[in-house]
Amino acid sequence: MKVFSIAGYHRTGKTTVVVSLIKELKNRGYKVVSIKDIHNEDFTMEKEGSNSWKHWQASEDVVIARGLNETYQIWHRKLNLNEMLEHLSADFVIVEGMKSAPLPKIICAENKEQLDELVDGTVFAISGKFADSKYEYKDLPVLNSKKDIKKLTDLVEQKVFEVLPLSEPECCSECGFTCTEMVAQILKGNKNRDDCKTDRRTEINLKIDGKENKIVPFVQKSLKDIIIAYLQNLKGYEKGKKIEIIIDD
Repeated sequence: MKVFSIAGYHRTGKTTVVVSLIKELKNRGYKVVSIKDIHNEDFTMEKEGSNSWKHWQASEDVVIARGLNETYQIWHRKLNLNEMLEHLSADFVIVEGMKSAPLPKIICAENKEQLDELVDGTVFAISGKFADSKYEYKDLPVLNSKKDIKKLTDLVEQKVFEVLPLSEPECCSECGFTCTEMVAQILKGNKNRDDCKTDRRTEINLKIDGKENKIVPFVQKSLKDIIIAYLQNLKGYEKGKKIEIIIDD
C-alpha cells in the first residue's frame, strides 16, 4: 500500500485536502482508505448507556458493532500506525495528522511561520489555507486542493511509494538511515524504495498465479502469526520447519 500524510496545525484545511484527494484518487480508479488522527481526549465512538457501550465497558479486548448500514470495530487502546495498516487493504492510505510518522507528507499551514516550523525532508507539497493566497514556498509546490486538485493528485501519484516497514531507529541500521530519513532520501531521488534492506528479509513468500507479490514486513509478521497459531495445534507441526500452503481460488 502507498501511504502518505496530510499534516499541519488545527484549522489549516487538512480535512478539505483529504476529502478532495480521496475523491480525485477514486475518480482515477484507486481504492482509497483514510485514517483520522484525533487528539480530543474526550473522543469516543460510543454513546454512554447504549447497548454497544455496555459491550465496550464489559470487554477488555475488541468489540464489533454491526448496524443496518455500517459496521465498526473498537479496541480498548490506541493503535500505532503499523497495527492499523495491518487491517487495511487499499491502493492509497491517506493519514490526516501523525506529522512525526515516517511518511511522505503534504503540509497544510496558515502562514510561512507555521511552514518554517513543520517542513522537513519528508514533505513533497504545500496545501491548505496557505495555498489560498500564496503560490510558492522555497522549492516546494504550493497547490490549492480545489483549484489545483488534479496537479496535486498527479504529484501524489509521482511521489508516494509503498509504505516502509516503519521500524524504530535501532532496527534500521542496515541501510544507515531511520525510516524518516529514508523517506527524505527517496523523495530527493537519492535512494529508491527497493533500497530498504529490512524489506528484503522475508519470512513469507507470496505468489499469485506464479507471480511473486511483495508483502511488507509488518503484514508478513501478522500473516505468519495467524498461520502458526492455527498449525501448531495440528498433528505433524514442528517449529522451525518450512511450511508451504497452496490455495486454489
